[in-house]
Amino acid sequence: MKNYKVILVIGALFLLSFMSSMPLAAQLDPLIEKVSQKLALVNDYVAEGNMKTDVAFIKASLGKVKVYFKKPNLLKVKKEGGISLLPRGGVSLTINTLLNTKQYTTIPAGTQLVNGKNLTVIKLIPTDDNLDWVISTLWIDPIAALVYKTATTTKENGSYEITMQYGEYANYGLASKIIFSFNTKDYKLPNGITLEFGDEDPSAKQKALKNKKGTIEITYSKYSINKGIPSNLF
Repeated sequence: MKNYKVILVIGALFLLSFMSSMPLAAQLDPLIEKVSQKLALVNDYVAEGNMKTDVAFIKASLGKVKVYFKKPNLLKVKKEGGISLLPRGGVSLTINTLLNTKQYTTIPAGTQLVNGKNLTVIKLIPTDDNLDWVISTLWIDPIAALVYKTATTTKENGSYEITMQYGEYANYGLASKIIFSFNTKDYKLPNGITLEFGDEDPSAKQKALKNKKGTIEITYSKYSINKGIPSNLF
């Protein structure tokens, strides 16, 4: 009887060892796969839209932008005048840049009612230590396979949320409107942006940024999809 128990224990340990050696990326949720299949229809796009911000310390005019994307995760946002207002190190202005890498495992986290929609919640954990994000949570419409919200924590740039609305290009998983929310204390200013307070007092900067929220909102007017974009554009 003792020998039988020993065999069971050894067998269980072997099974656990085998499971722990399996690639985590293989543990994917069917709904994530459904979303990914829709996004796979898009090899590249150029999107035109209007951007507005609610970030009190930024001195910059607002206006039209172009967003360039190329699979798997090349992304560039260019505002008129050549300035981007997006925080450095952001993982995904669009969900394409996050899911196309396939370097993550998934954890189901139930359902939640968001803006009248019953959404499935799934957490992503990166399987590559070189990626700059720690965890990302997705709120997904299980019928349409559309991601309506993401919340991401990064290694060096704090946490942020993205909410999305859909319209004409929903069949491609492309949003008609994106709202990017973040903590200003974690915001790293792009080149060419100045602050409303002076540079002479670093402590004043930290006080002004502490515990404040910022939002960047982009409303898209049109997409040009799968027309080809040279990689050197990024």
